[in-house]
Amino acid sequence: MRKVINFNAGPAMLPEEVLLKAQAEMLDWNNTGMSIMELGHRGPEFQEMALKSEADLRELMQIPKNYQVFFVAGGATTQFAMVPLNLFGDKMNADYVNTGIWSKKAIDEASRYGTVNVVAHTQQRHHLAYIPEVKDWLLNPDAAYVHYTPNETIDGIEFPWVPDTGDVPLVADMTSSILSKPIDVSQYGIIYAGAQKNIGQAGITIAIVREDLIQDPLPRTPTLYCYKTYAEHHSFYNTPPTYSWYIAALVLEWLKQQGGVEAIYKRNKRKSAKIYEVLDKHKDFYLTRIDPEFRSLMNAMFYLHDEKLTPLFLEQASLAGLENLRGHRVSGGLRASIYNAMPDEGVDRLVEFMLDFVKRHG
Repeated sequence: MRKVINFNAGPAMLPEEVLLKAQAEMLDWNNTGMSIMELGHRGPEFQEMALKSEADLRELMQIPKNYQVFFVAGGATTQFAMVPLNLFGDKMNADYVNTGIWSKKAIDEASRYGTVNVVAHTQQRHHLAYIPEVKDWLLNPDAAYVHYTPNETIDGIEFPWVPDTGDVPLVADMTSSILSKPIDVSQYGIIYAGAQKNIGQAGITIAIVREDLIQDPLPRTPTLYCYKTYAEHHSFYNTPPTYSWYIAALVLEWLKQQGGVEAIYKRNKRKSAKIYEVLDKHKDFYLTRIDPEFRSLMNAMFYLHDEKLTPLFLEQASLAGLENLRGHRVSGGLRASIYNAMPDEGVDRLVEFMLDFVKRHG
């Protein structure tokens, strides 16, 4: 394991095995005598890699045959526009759940193209944030779709259940939760996720779209914002971000070697439990603002009761090789992002440091 443990929320830590393999293949990929960055994206070598990456993703997530998988440039933020442009249709309205900053960004973007109905917000109970049950949402049965963010990276709040939206397609921004635990893809109309947390490096986004939702977009929608374009050209209408795709392929292969999503989920539960155990044991020192039922599996957000100690915590953590624990500039505090690539040993080192910091400054 590397000396520095990277708790960054994204771009996040990558598996060491993936980095070493990419390093070994940098100058000569698959005995071509060239780097994969230099290969033509329509050539047989790259096409073979692309097909395998999609097959691996389908296997890992058990994606049904009536869903198409697209590898898209532009980050998940691009999907904030692509979803309404492609799904609004004649209805020109959609329901959105606002549970944090990324939900709000998706709401703001969709509002540019039609009517957005915010059906629910994060609520407070005993000074802790929680998500209200679906029965309390103000859902519109005639909405084009319902959009939500299963895990809010910045706030550290996560849905412990999948919303039942009936016949209205459910759209999920899974950027910080995809492949972290098993899901039933058939419950969703669209799933999208930026790669830079659990899939690979920044630069590419996965979109999983049910085939009946691939339809004519709103007038004047740019060609590269049409799901039909990706469906008709198998994600190769133009040159994709080839190296990002390659790294994603290596990570998907690595996930299979780890035993798949079920095995990764067990590891993720174990890792997050260790951190939350410390936070719960030392409530007089560490402060959490999320109801335990809705705590994030991927992003443990916490504060120090004595906020003046926060700079010292970060300074001493860095000296201990624990980097990027500062919370988002909007939320402040501290945040440990523990995505799939974070090994148990990394979390153990953080927990040891947190306990020692309590002893020295509590």
